[in-house]
Amino acid sequence: MSDYRRAERLVEVSPGESVRVLRELQGLSQNQLAALSGIPQSTISAIEHDRVRLGVERAKQLARALKCHPAVLVFPGWDLEQESAA
Repeated sequence: MSDYRRAERLVEVSPGESVRVLRELQGLSQNQLAALSGIPQSTISAIEHDRVRLGVERAKQLARALKCHPAVLVFPGWDLEQESAA
């Protein structure tokens, strides 16, 4: 076990960036995600560029379309150990 070390966070990710990353990993365009989620493409673009807040209801819609838990989108940088120490 001494050969292993805990991974370090190198980049902070915003909720909008997490939406974009998950969308791209699934090979979806913004238009395809809009069709799956019911959220207009222009709003998805604004979310991904952090011009519009994600919000709880939009997070739920996008999470269903992206097949993930809404917390993955809303709290992409959550660190349980760091929060527990606070």
